[in-house]
Amino acid sequence: MLFQTTAFQNDIYDWARNHRVHHKFMDTNADPHSSKRGFFFSHIGWLLVRKHPDVKTKGKTLDISDLEQDAIVMWQHKYYWRIMPFLTFIIPTLIPYLCWNESLRTSFFLTVVRYIASVNFMWLVNSAAHIWGMRPYDKTISPTENLPVTIVTLGEAFHNYHHAFPWDYKAAELGDYVLNLSTAFIDMFAKIGWAYDLKTATKEIITKRARRLGDGSRCARDDEVWGWDDEEMSTEDKSLVKIINRKWKC
Repeated sequence: MLFQTTAFQNDIYDWARNHRVHHKFMDTNADPHSSKRGFFFSHIGWLLVRKHPDVKTKGKTLDISDLEQDAIVMWQHKYYWRIMPFLTFIIPTLIPYLCWNESLRTSFFLTVVRYIASVNFMWLVNSAAHIWGMRPYDKTISPTENLPVTIVTLGEAFHNYHHAFPWDYKAAELGDYVLNLSTAFIDMFAKIGWAYDLKTATKEIITKRARRLGDGSRCARDDEVWGWDDEEMSTEDKSLVKIINRKWKC
């Protein structure tokens, strides 16, 4: 909750509610940041204009009772505009000023730059990751797998997967943390019991979805690689295929 407040992207209650509306009514008038309205709108424009009436009317049909029953979420929602300035701007400005004698002006400037950079990186998930990239799991929807955005957001732009399997806490088909530090963060707290009931998609479900609706960009499995059963294929070549498949998580 404290980290999310520091990010200054609205409180958890509002953020989660908007995100659920976005998933259920994606690319319709009820989508708060529909990519169908262009890059600028989905990136930042949606925050500069009044919401479409459908966002409010259809948003009211969603069940958000779990958020309302969470004491921490509702405490933050109530006091957000009192604690956010301290965590987002005041404390990050004072730390370098008091701890290593940075000038107050420079400290504040860097705090603002950090905030502007972080929110624009995350906004790219709504804009760029709904326009450019591959759609290996479902080519019928706008979200994509966008590697550059994934890198700057620490793993949040494997977006075609996230919309194909929105209940998967990893938000990606990955077996390690190299490009998905967000999953590492969740797993760390799962080990001490602070994160629980984590759901994830099985390899079989993912493969079936990719075969049925994907754009063909997802790697083939070991037994589908051309030449895999060729008697003349050397042991070295077979090992190389296995290494490639492990690298790309086929």
